[in-house]
Amino acid sequence: MLGTMKDAFDFSGKVALVTGSSRGIGAAIITTFGALGARCVVNYVSDPDGRNKTDAERAATALPEARVIECNVGNPEQVSAMKKMTIDEWETVLRVNLSGAFNCIRLAIPILRPGGRIVNISSVSGQLGFFGQANYSASKAGLMALTKVAARELARHNITVNAIAPGFIDTEMSRSMPEEVTRQFLTQVPLGRFGEVEDVVFPVLFLCSRNAGYITGQVIHVSGGFYM
Repeated sequence: MLGTMKDAFDFSGKVALVTGSSRGIGAAIITTFGALGARCVVNYVSDPDGRNKTDAERAATALPEARVIECNVGNPEQVSAMKKMTIDEWETVLRVNLSGAFNCIRLAIPILRPGGRIVNISSVSGQLGFFGQANYSASKAGLMALTKVAARELARHNITVNAIAPGFIDTEMSRSMPEEVTRQFLTQVPLGRFGEVEDVVFPVLFLCSRNAGYITGQVIHVSGGFYM
């Protein structure tokens, strides 16, 4: 009986959005959802002194992978935006991460010589597809495909094209994550730690070296075993 009840309130893999959850009852509800495994969206409406935002961010720090979104639910357009990624958010990230790489490769081709190297920086997110990162994950997955296409097309010029897909690396961004979120991520990394920046740098150096002349069209994951 207890096992059945526990299963009934297991929200792992579910997404919970609680409107007005910056404090009070709403905050208590979203916190409980988070404790039961849900990925949470904390919502607040903007107020003149910024208290709602502050409280929402405080509530989110106790929740793994929580998102904080400002939205006045009385405004239909804001509600729509709260549930969906805007076209501009989608296009901006793809333009930088994918189109940017294409532009650089295209303009580099005329000046690269036989034995040249191209190394793209993708992400484990492009292989796994992280929650809330449709634009980022799609751009990095596209970069993996672009790497393979470019490797085929440039092979006749003896130019190699590869990609590095970092996992969780110890950077300013990762250090800003809540401690609980960090612990949860680390439980999924077999090596039990975040990577160092050097862990990404050295594979890039290797792929650019003459010792890697017969490696092309590959995506090398630097993730401590997070992706296998």
